[in-house]
Amino acid sequence: MRVISLDHIVLTVQDLDRACAFYRDVLGLEEVVFGAGRKGFRFGMQKINLQVATHAANPKASVETPGSADLCVLIDSVEEAIDHLTAASVKIEEGPVYRTGARSPLLSIYIRDPDGNLIELAQPQNVVLGQHSE
Repeated sequence: MRVISLDHIVLTVQDLDRACAFYRDVLGLEEVVFGAGRKGFRFGMQKINLQVATHAANPKASVETPGSADLCVLIDSVEEAIDHLTAASVKIEEGPVYRTGARSPLLSIYIRDPDGNLIELAQPQNVVLGQHSE
């Protein structure tokens, strides 16, 4: 077996409408409805699905806990993200700071969604990890 990519993650939320507004309006993700009216948000080749803590579909995590996720999404520009988040009155928890990503160094800022999940918004830097320039 060889894992090739991440397809989607599932976040457990307390208030579906409030979470949808955040991911749609603040992060600008494309809302999709699937299954029996479930909601998710598509970006690139990935998706974030939402489930309400009291109505989680089976199979599910052993303990569905709103606010327990910590995820990182890649963005084009930290500077533009800061301007956008400031205009939307979203608090930046930390950053901009440099971090190490899966494929390159990152310039990151951290925010929280309405359930308290930590969302890292990261701009890849031009250096690819594991490669040396001459």
